[in-house]
Amino acid sequence: MAGRVEVRVGTSGWDYDHWEGVLYPPGLARAQRLRFYQSVFDTVELNASFYRLPPGRMFARWRELSPAGFVWSVKAHRSITHWGRLERREVLMEFLERVAELGDRLGVVLFQLPPTLRFEPAVAERFLAWLPAGRYAIEPREPGWLRRPALALLARHGVALAISDSSGRWPTRAVVTAPFVYVRLHGGPRLYATRYPLPELRRWARRLRRWARPAFVYFNNDYAGYAVENARQLCALLGVGPNRPDRSARRAAREPAGTRRRP
Repeated sequence: MAGRVEVRVGTSGWDYDHWEGVLYPPGLARAQRLRFYQSVFDTVELNASFYRLPPGRMFARWRELSPAGFVWSVKAHRSITHWGRLERREVLMEFLERVAELGDRLGVVLFQLPPTLRFEPAVAERFLAWLPAGRYAIEPREPGWLRRPALALLARHGVALAISDSSGRWPTRAVVTAPFVYVRLHGGPRLYATRYPLPELRRWARRLRRWARPAFVYFNNDYAGYAVENARQLCALLGVGPNRPDRSARRAAREPAGTRRRP
């Protein structure tokens, strides 16, 4: 698998004080955390953008601070998903305009939906049609999004169903609906605060090999640095990461495989 498709493994967020001594050397300046993180992982999921909307210049700055081959996946602001409930086109476009400042460092834009947002075909169809070319994933928390009509709609637009592990806290399905795979591992039974055992990571590695598509995998169990530990373990199982020997050949590609085109 490793020689055929791109698999990126990282964490949801990087700027955690409690990762000192786990990922970051004691005493490392906060301003140096991103650079240190990028020496260990080749992708990160930006979670803070869900709660506050960074200006375009901030995304441009993150691009400048990212080495070749490093990509950011970005969680969409809640004004799109929770407040706007997928019906505010102007808010969506403003957000995507800012995110576009990442340029070729942009991986996937993730839309995390609230549990109260049911699948309504007309609303979903209109929202997906608004999306310009790019890579997008939707993480629903309402079962209707996991049924055949919703999955078929996502597949028609080339949008990934985010495969989300929360030990049953939220509904999910391990179904591939796009030319790439997006996986979020929240940990359980204690959400965000449980270490994945090695046998379970091996199962995830087998799934990723079986899917044989470009993949983005993010650990969100940040408590006690479990996300760092598990991400490193999965990288080792898959033979991926920023220091992998054959990574440099793929860095030259400006448009990664699996990019969504306009329908």
